Amino acid sequence: MTGQLLGFIGVGRMGGPMAGRLLDAGYRLCVYDSNPASTAPLVARGAKLAKSAAEVASAADIVLLSLPTPPIVTSVVLGPNGVSQGNAVKTVIDLSTSGPSAATAIAKALGDRQINWIDAPVSGGVPGAEKGTLAVMVSGPKAIADAIDPILKVFGKTFFTGEKPGLAQVAKLGNNLLAAAAIVLSSEALAMGVKAGLDPQVMIDIINAGSGRNSATQDKFPKSILTGTFDYGFATALSYKDVRLCVDEAEALGVPMVAGAVIRQMLAVTNAKYGPDSDFTSIAKVIEEWAGVEIRSKKT
Repeated sequence: MTGQLLGFIGVGRMGGPMAGRLLDAGYRLCVYDSNPASTAPLVARGAKLAKSAAEVASAADIVLLSLPTPPIVTSVVLGPNGVSQGNAVKTVIDLSTSGPSAATAIAKALGDRQINWIDAPVSGGVPGAEKGTLAVMVSGPKAIADAIDPILKVFGKTFFTGEKPGLAQVAKLGNNLLAAAAIVLSSEALAMGVKAGLDPQVMIDIINAGSGRNSATQDKFPKSILTGTFDYGFATALSYKDVRLCVDEAEALGVPMVAGAVIRQMLAVTNAKYGPDSDFTSIAKVIEEWAGVEIRSKKT
């Protein structure tokens, strides 16, 4: 039970469970979200409610962020009434997937104000946030990263990637590209099997016992695709954003991403057809429509 006061901005689908785990671990919180409904459960548990990002950063010397896009992260940190305007903050921890370019720019701007920036994007989805089993990728000054490690370990397992701003973001983008690619390729394989007459559950069992097993066949298909619920908990727009950032970063580094560009286009189609708020497992719906089949378990 530390009793330490932390700031937390962005307590939605991912941030909410992570903030809740900090309360469970004995930390005190000052929270802010543009959606008041998101803060209500935390306030009911004793968290202090702030009216702005600057107010959070004037209450706590460590502020955590869980926000959806790089422009929003940049605005919340550096914009009017943003984190950088707080008079207490010394370290900002970004749990978002904001990309290396934004991370580098924000780190420099905060450094000019003597504020530390730590990249700490997470992987594992809402279930991982709830259970404390996330992979937490960390980059930034090593001494600061070591000091905040007990906080980050509340969310899961930490991986220090280096001191250069944005390194953890690069690792996260690569991870999220692979997660989306697994759904695309697994959907194509399963659609082929179903059209040939295979029970998709049997095919999933075979794949998961063999060399083709992956995060989609082991988790996303059983939970959200074979059931037809498409409710894994990660929005298509966010996956599309992450893959776009990944391909753009690779191209900027001179790394060809031929297959990555295909995954980006599949997400563009899914985003256009089913909307940005659809679940990213809806990628499978696109493949189903093209193949003229449904990948559903025959078990009742």
